[in-house]
Amino acid sequence: MTTESHPTTPTVLPLAPGRWAFDPLHSAVGFTIRHFGISKVRGRFNELQAELVVGDTLETSSVTATVALASVDTGNPDRDAHVRAADLLDVEKRPTMTFRSTRIAGDGEDWTLEGELTIGDVTRPIVFDVEFGGVVDNPVDGHRHAGFDATGEFRRRDFGLDFAPGVLGDVIKVTLEVQFLDPR
Repeated sequence: MTTESHPTTPTVLPLAPGRWAFDPLHSAVGFTIRHFGISKVRGRFNELQAELVVGDTLETSSVTATVALASVDTGNPDRDAHVRAADLLDVEKRPTMTFRSTRIAGDGEDWTLEGELTIGDVTRPIVFDVEFGGVVDNPVDGHRHAGFDATGEFRRRDFGLDFAPGVLGDVIKVTLEVQFLDPR
């Protein structure tokens, strides 16, 4: 249950090996984007699925996630309908945003999750800074929960989402707050 981060100092994985179940009731994915360069529009995606597989080492561990882009929610139904439309996000053409990890590194509370982000038919690298919130046994149902906060950003033009330049910023900041349940 260790991997070499330094020839003499193994990194101990803080979770038991296995396929940890995603807890959608205690998870969220949000985003911010600049509007006219002077303020931020905040939103979230209401449909997220994720999978955490903890191997015996960091190299055999992985994270995947899929977001339904049509579930965008900025708190304004008219704006959300426009964002989903063909001239902006085009959720008919790009129904999902997916992430697949390629490298996990870190120790203690601070981790880095590198991977590939795919929107439509375009895939680009992305890095998330991850804070491990810890593990706790739920006194109500007895399940062991693990919590994580992750932040990253990408340029929308890298994914062919170059609509409304000057109105919307190019950088989209993503935040995830997720919980997983022990495989036992």
